[in-house]
Amino acid sequence: MQRSDRLSIYLYEFAWILPSIAIPVAMIVAIALSSFAMGINVQADYGRIDPTRVNETPPFDRPGLRQVGPNRYEAVIVAEIWRWIAATPDDKSRRVELTVPRGSEVTFIVTSRDVLHGLKIQNTAINMMIIPGQIARATAKFDIPGEYLFVCHEYCGTGHHFMYGVLRVE
Repeated sequence: MQRSDRLSIYLYEFAWILPSIAIPVAMIVAIALSSFAMGINVQADYGRIDPTRVNETPPFDRPGLRQVGPNRYEAVIVAEIWRWIAATPDDKSRRVELTVPRGSEVTFIVTSRDVLHGLKIQNTAINMMIIPGQIARATAKFDIPGEYLFVCHEYCGTGHHFMYGVLRVE
């Protein structure tokens, strides 16, 4: 083997080694930036309930928005195939509307009774996976008035596109 052949082999090896190092380093930097700079974190474990008994288990037996302190609210929401329930379980409306004053801190407490869902709230860091019986919880502060659309971002069936709601900040 001639010297020029060996040199070209080293260059090919280097061309393959460089991406194998650069790609994991770029992924670690992306994870560090998203967790520390953007505040995106892995969802903590807030407990489990029996998904067949969601209607009987507090706080999901009384879904809805309630004030828990000055400018602090809890939004208890149940995900059910193709709709969010944020009012009494008898309310069969598809569109959920919640209203809070500007500067409010809202904690979303969510579970599913049937299939996997996802909750993404527009222009916030809230992006939760909603697993049947698993309690998901996230808090956001709303300083800018307007409407914040929230949608299911996990395909949950043919009526998936009906699963949306609005958080109105006045």
